Parts: sequence; C-alpha cells; structure tokens
Amino acid sequence: MNIPHIRIGDIVDILIVAYLIYKIITWIKDTRAWALFKGLVVIFSAAIIAYVFRLNTVWWILSNTISVGIIAVFVVFQPEFRRALEQLGRGRFFSTFMVFDEQREGEEKISSNTIEAIVKAIEHLSDNKIGALIVIEKNVKLGEYERTGIKVDAIVTAQLLINIFQQNTPLHDGAVIIKNNRISAATCYLPLTDSLEISKELGTRHRAALGISEVSDAITIVVSEETGIISVTDSGSLTRNIKGEFIRTMLRDSSSKKMDRKKLVLWKGRHRHE
Repeated sequence: MNIPHIRIGDIVDILIVAYLIYKIITWIKDTRAWALFKGLVVIFSAAIIAYVFRLNTVWWILSNTISVGIIAVFVVFQPEFRRALEQLGRGRFFSTFMVFDEQREGEEKISSNTIEAIVKAIEHLSDNKIGALIVIEKNVKLGEYERTGIKVDAIVTAQLLINIFQQNTPLHDGAVIIKNNRISAATCYLPLTDSLEISKELGTRHRAALGISEVSDAITIVVSEETGIISVTDSGSLTRNIKGEFIRTMLRDSSSKKMDRKKLVLWKGRHRHE
C-alpha cells in the first residue's frame, strides 16, 4: 500500500486555504451576503451530485449558473468585498512590514485635554437627551467622509461640541469627525452597517457608528436622542449604556497604544538607516 508523501508545503497550502475560507465566512456572516453564500453552497453541492451521477442536463445548467453567478456576486456585493479588503489592509501583517503606511505626517496622540472635553460634552448631551455622533480618527484616514460634511478645523472643547449638536443648529445633523486633537468636520455622512444582529430599536446614528467602525479603526461615540444612553463602537462592535469614565479609559488606552506604535516606527526607521 502506497502512502502518499506529504510535504511541508502541502500542510502550509491547506492551512492557508482553511484560513482564507474562515476569514471569508467571518467577513460575510453578519451581512446580507450570508444568505447568498448558503445558496451558493447548495448549488455547488447539487452540481457535484449531478456530475457524479452523470445528470448531464442538470450539470450543464448548474455549471453555467455558477460561472455567471460568480461575476454577479462581485457586482452585487461590491460593498462587502470592499469592506473585506479594507479589513485585510488594516491587518497586523501590513502594520508590521509596511513601514511607510505607519509614518503619517501630523499624526498625534489624543491629548488629555481633548479626552476631557469629549467626556464632558458627552455627559452633558446624555443628561439633556441631545443626540450626538462623534467619530475619533485613529490610523485609518477618514478624508472621504470628512468631505461629505462642513469643514470646521477647530480646537476640541466641550462647549463647541455641545453647541454643534444643539437642535435647530446648522451643524447638528450628521457626525463630527475629530482628528489630531481638532474638530475636523461636522454634518458628515457615514456608511451604515449591514449587520443583521443590530437591535431594531437602534436608529440611524447607531447604524452609522457601527458602519464606520467596520471600515476603519475609528472610535465612535453615540448619544441617543430618545433615551440619552451613551454607546461606543470600536472594531465593528457596539457597547451600549456606558458612562463617561468608560470613554475616558478607552481613549486613554487608545492614545497609549498609538504612542507605542509611533515608537515602533521610529525604531524601524533607525534600524533601516543603520
């Protein structure tokens, strides 16, 4: 009996394919593409059965359906594939080896003054049930979303944030984007999440907050206009009913990680020139 020789390359090949399948399923599981994926599995299974049992007519129909369907999938579900590629680009592999992607001019950590201003504003807005949506840019640039709003370019203060979100003011509708310790823009439009797990009681602000966290590494803070409940999104997850201290700790931790990351870039730069 001949035992097939298994090379290290074969094992690596299997692991890579298994990992890719796992990531694809993870990316689409909570989107509208999940139902289509299950339908494709059924069609592929039927095609295999038709091929094995020589059901020629069925095999011809299914094989042509699959070839056309693959192209249709990329066209119809372009947003999902774009999101998957964006998540791949934010992976640790690129953060480790693509040094040029980390050296961002003008990139600053979140200052303690900015953190305190955000927390103070959020607590006031929550107490008075004033709806708000604040996006804090980290490493992934949000320029395309800034351009949908009105440029502000002002120092972050609690009073300014409170004034922006007051009802019947020109800037209250939409999101505020904060970067480099400045309010960059207001009334910005954000992508809405396609997640099927988000509660039906949550409105457009929460869907927008979750949507921007799925396509970037930004931290987004939401205040419900109906209940005053504070929520935060990060890395595609939503945490509800939090307090100002939670936001303060989260932003401080994010700032600390950013400083560690910049130190790593400086070390890489020195190492490259030595």
